[in-house]
Amino acid sequence: MIELAKRAVACKHWRWLPGMLALDTCLRLDEMTDLWEAELPDLTDPATLGCLLALVREAYDDERAHVRPCAGGWDFHTLDPMAPRVTAPSEAQCLVAALEAAP
Repeated sequence: MIELAKRAVACKHWRWLPGMLALDTCLRLDEMTDLWEAELPDLTDPATLGCLLALVREAYDDERAHVRPCAGGWDFHTLDPMAPRVTAPSEAQCLVAALEAAP
């Protein structure tokens, strides 16, 4: 999960959002935080996954973009016909791959 978290923060569309849980500090970002020292998100945390989905939707400019279970893993879906086909074994991996592939 550490490597996946590193991939997420390396994306050009990545940013920390309030509610995300940090893997390395075990702290949750809130709107009152001015100094944020965490480096990696906890991609097993449901709130962090929700924030990651929000980043994906923003990157594709599609409020209906989503991932859903499929045979053997997860698929990414968006209204953009030019969006890359993204599949992955887990929800977190699919969201990170979609963020990586975002224009």
